[in-house]
Amino acid sequence: MRKNIIAILLILISLHSIADDTQEYIRKYRKIAVKEMRKYGIPASITLAQGILESGSGNSRLAKKGRNHFGIKCTSDWNGRTIREDDDKKDECFRRYRRAKHSYRDHSEFIATKKRYQFLFEYDKRDYKSWANGLKKAGYATNPNYPTLLINLIEKYDLEKYDKRGARRMIRKEDRAYKESKSSNTIDSTVTVKNSVENGKYHTVVSGDTMYSISKKYNKSVEVIKSLNKKTSNDVYIGEKIRIE
Repeated sequence: MRKNIIAILLILISLHSIADDTQEYIRKYRKIAVKEMRKYGIPASITLAQGILESGSGNSRLAKKGRNHFGIKCTSDWNGRTIREDDDKKDECFRRYRRAKHSYRDHSEFIATKKRYQFLFEYDKRDYKSWANGLKKAGYATNPNYPTLLINLIEKYDLEKYDKRGARRMIRKEDRAYKESKSSNTIDSTVTVKNSVENGKYHTVVSGDTMYSISKKYNKSVEVIKSLNKKTSNDVYIGEKIRIE
């Protein structure tokens, strides 16, 4: 029994660590994803979800050693640096970049210039579900569950908010709130250390919070919380005080 309890605790710790890594990954690369969306029309939510999935939230060897966040392999027209990694076959050739932002740009150009992906740009930038299914249809990944994995990540971490107009302004607001919260010891450099409810009436939004997760925490419906806070959308910002009673 004790071994089972220890095993469960280790699993929970591992899951918490993964979530923390993912939240930090989003915070680190959301600006780049939005910039790429504005230039190439690929939803920022899709780009972030692919980056999280393909790079293991930035922890894969390809991401760390090759700054390759999207698992893009060498092609006949690739003249840049390379890195070797086992994939479908042993010791396959992958593209290597000097900086992560170059991987994001190459990902955008890869999708924007390859003929098989052109039909994706007929979809609305805010239609992440069609984009997720379209990427699988176009052959981006062999995993039959690829669209579901992307959609689950987008919805779990509320990434679709970065597809909306005003995303850059929202990020600036999040950054200001993050710095203020960090300086007041509400949160540390990447993750939550305190999830406060002031006087039993307010919840302070921390990294990883979504309107849905807050509603579940306090057993309130999303619509009730939105009504209490006079919100018309599900967007929340780090450091924001959400009324829950």
